[in-house]
Amino acid sequence: MLTEQQRAQLDFEKTDGLLPAVIQHAVSGEVLMLGYMNDEALRVTEQSGKVTFWSRTKQRLWTKGETSGHFLNVVSITPDCDNDTLLILVNPIGPTCHLGTSSCFGEAHHQWHFLWELEQLLASRKTADPASSYTAKLYASGTKRIAQKVGEEGVETALAATVNDRHELTNEASDLMYHLLVLLQDQDLDLTTVIENLRSRH
Repeated sequence: MLTEQQRAQLDFEKTDGLLPAVIQHAVSGEVLMLGYMNDEALRVTEQSGKVTFWSRTKQRLWTKGETSGHFLNVVSITPDCDNDTLLILVNPIGPTCHLGTSSCFGEAHHQWHFLWELEQLLASRKTADPASSYTAKLYASGTKRIAQKVGEEGVETALAATVNDRHELTNEASDLMYHLLVLLQDQDLDLTTVIENLRSRH
């Protein structure tokens, strides 16, 4: 949440007492919605851990999800360089938009968002009937088999690169990424953990 210094520097006066708050998915990076917060809404958000706006239509505090149950659980709050806009990273519970989509901006996803969606799909297959899909069957075959597939796809990816076959390299790299994601899920790890580890090295 905000430090005391960050809070003291927020410029509510510049925007007539309301700060725009950009809501972004903490894992996928998808921009979910834009809302407005007065000082009270921000305090409630920090205290409850759930995004709460000032509704300009209803003229009252409004906690996102208060009727639908689709809350936005706060991960972090960061002011911009002018201290008049907030970026709030969240873990959403269900769709954000009232139209039932994950974002109020429709399908304007960053390409990286697909990896997050794929990861969620692979996670859902861990307990599925092995006969229902290749992924479920792979999980059922055990860690050694999954690790073996990662090794095989890694070798095939490298071989495709050595012969400068860009088409085959793309295909093999896709297979490698898929099997690596399955292996991470098998070990109860995810891309976020890997990304954080990579970031810590640089």
